[in-house]
Amino acid sequence: MFSRLYAVRFPIRRLRPIDAYGGKDERSLEADNTAAFNCRYVIGPGPRRWSAHAYGSAIDVNPVENPYLESGRVHPRAGRAYLDRGRVRPGMAVRGGLLVRTFAAVGWQWGGRWTGSPDYQHFSATGG
Repeated sequence: MFSRLYAVRFPIRRLRPIDAYGGKDERSLEADNTAAFNCRYVIGPGPRRWSAHAYGSAIDVNPVENPYLESGRVHPRAGRAYLDRGRVRPGMAVRGGLLVRTFAAVGWQWGGRWTGSPDYQHFSATGG
């Protein structure tokens, strides 16, 4: 997936292991870091369960440009500037866009399609 994105110069702001942020998801998000494996629980409402990130089957891409909305909160905070999904800017995941199509081509699902609490940065093999 990333070789295709690189070939067309799709901007990935930062790509470092979560360990660079002490395993803290919020720190990684605030740094606009694209990250995958992180042994953590699901963020948000519902029962406490392991995230798809804990299994290495999910990745968050450009979290500032693609924020997660949860109960009126924006993660990361700097993502507020990107809440207007109709104003497409570099690095954004949008319906029908290159990033979403690239992950869909290998069967991964996009969290931006979730109703109620869209997670625009999130792509996963499991849909969760």
